[in-house]
Amino acid sequence: MPVVKHPRLRDPLYYEWDRRAQKCGLRHTIYAVNGDQYTGEWLDNLKHGKGTQIWKATGAIYSGDWKFGKRDGYGSYSILDPVTKEHRKVYTGWWENDQRGGRGVFFYPNGERYEGEWSDGLRSGWGQMHYKDGSVYEGQWLADQPHGQGVLRLPNENRYEGGWKDGKKHGPGKYFYLDKGQLLEGIWVADIPKCGVLVDFGRHKAPAPTQYPLPEIKLRDPAGVLAEAQAMFDDSHN
Repeated sequence: MPVVKHPRLRDPLYYEWDRRAQKCGLRHTIYAVNGDQYTGEWLDNLKHGKGTQIWKATGAIYSGDWKFGKRDGYGSYSILDPVTKEHRKVYTGWWENDQRGGRGVFFYPNGERYEGEWSDGLRSGWGQMHYKDGSVYEGQWLADQPHGQGVLRLPNENRYEGGWKDGKKHGPGKYFYLDKGQLLEGIWVADIPKCGVLVDFGRHKAPAPTQYPLPEIKLRDPAGVLAEAQAMFDDSHN
């Protein structure tokens, strides 16, 4: 007998399940197998657009922009405080490829705060760091360390202006001892001043000036001495 084929009344259920799995556009909350949940926009089954992710294991929350399944754009990341059971904001700013990238603010557990540029999740570029002891560093960063030109202001208003390398004072710089009314201008290597000129600077306004002013020393050319020191420093690091 000839075989007669009849058209299907409906497609198998797995066709429908597969279609629904390809999430696209705005969706309500989607739960992962491990309990993580995401509410927001999708594209080709990937988080893409605006959305909020909650990680069940840690209670952390990210709310912001996504791009092809990764945090990318502007967003805020918070963690759950184990003591207060409340969420504490950790970072607000720009993201690139699931890491901090661009400008943003990071809040440390000990109360310190960094505002500035990021690259690959690390402080890199220009930024300002507020330390727990009241010190503030503003300047260039590289790979999470002060590196380049920057200013460090201490709680007693003393400050250092100059070069930095790997988080330490390095190269030409000026250290203003405003509490004593003195200024040291010289060359630093790994946080240690190697040579320089110390002079009185606003001593009459200093809160704790030295007992006697510094005697004037007649150098043939203070600027020339520092220039020679700088040349020696450059030669030793080439």
